[in-house]
Amino acid sequence: MSTMTVLLIILFLAMLLAGGSKGFVAFIGLLCNFGLVFMSVVLISFGIPYLLVTLINAVIILVITIYFGNEQGRNADVAFVTSLIVVAIVIALIIPVEHWAQVQGFGPENTEDLEGMSLQIGVKFLDISCAMTILSCLGAVAEASVAMATGLVEIQDHNTQISDKDFSYIGVSIGKEIVGTAFNTLFFSFYGELVGLFIWFARLHYSIGMVMNDKIFASELIMTLISAIGVVLTIPVTIAVMLYLKHRKMKKANKV
Repeated sequence: MSTMTVLLIILFLAMLLAGGSKGFVAFIGLLCNFGLVFMSVVLISFGIPYLLVTLINAVIILVITIYFGNEQGRNADVAFVTSLIVVAIVIALIIPVEHWAQVQGFGPENTEDLEGMSLQIGVKFLDISCAMTILSCLGAVAEASVAMATGLVEIQDHNTQISDKDFSYIGVSIGKEIVGTAFNTLFFSFYGELVGLFIWFARLHYSIGMVMNDKIFASELIMTLISAIGVVLTIPVTIAVMLYLKHRKMKKANKV
């Protein structure tokens, strides 16, 4: 039995013990998301436009992430709509940023690993970089939107007469707590993934300019910053979606 299999079994048992049937469903959703990411790689390698593949799979991944691991109520619906809006905004930011940054492909540090391999894979590395950045931000956006939506739905249900101003103020307060935690998660994920590269930089005495212009470092930093921007955007977008649904419901009630 391989190490990966053992870790997968431990994860399954932990999720089952902690969440019961919900943990089991969440584990199945995790496997489905892994399959979708793998499918994205295969479809892009077949020459299908990366943006089409990424957009379709991003929507499916959001559905699985939000609805498989949470109660399928109003909070899940709000979180899903919020995630779609935020991801659309983030994609509009990712494509020009990736074109401008030119950090696609491999850096000098990858030379030994790639020696003897062909890089003529028939797909633009820029397309791969854009697709990778889009998919990498989905988890952070979905998590933040679910947390925001759950808190705001509870507030709205317990105080139906709350004013829009007070509701927005409470929403921003909740968002500040979520953002602080999410930023720490993103930062330590970024640092932990590149700790070996940082040691490389230190041992070879890279200057600050060389570090900031390194392809591997810059591409990972861009993904982290894009994910952080997506988390921040979930705060106003969730509040706006909740207020829009509230006013639409009131208009329907007045018409009746």
